[in-house]
Amino acid sequence: MSVPIDLVYEGDLHCRLTHGPSGIAIATDAPRDNRGKGAAFSPTDLVGAALGSCMLTTMGLVARDRGWDIDGSSVHVEKEMGSTPRRHIAKLTVSVGLPEALGPEAREVLENTARTCPVATSLGDLIAVDLSFAYA
Repeated sequence: MSVPIDLVYEGDLHCRLTHGPSGIAIATDAPRDNRGKGAAFSPTDLVGAALGSCMLTTMGLVARDRGWDIDGSSVHVEKEMGSTPRRHIAKLTVSVGLPEALGPEAREVLENTARTCPVATSLGDLIAVDLSFAYA
């Protein structure tokens, strides 16, 4: 299944992205450290956001199928850029927060689900992912 996404360059390093099926639009802007205003997500910020939301979504699917409640779970992502061999995402530090009430089996399954979500398995070798889990 393909999903159409339309993008328009609006000038001054600013783009508008529209999700075809829903019509929802988001904006991107170049980051301040790369001559932008930092007025919206940068394209590389969206990679970190995609990783976190993919982890939460796939864990949500698994949890729903098994009757586990993970409502209120969260992900915090810190993105670090690198410059060698060219400007790229060098590291994503990802902290996942899950409910303390989850048992050992649920924790193991959900952690593996996060590690193997579609975005995580699509990232290239230049991006280090430092992934941790906390239960509260």
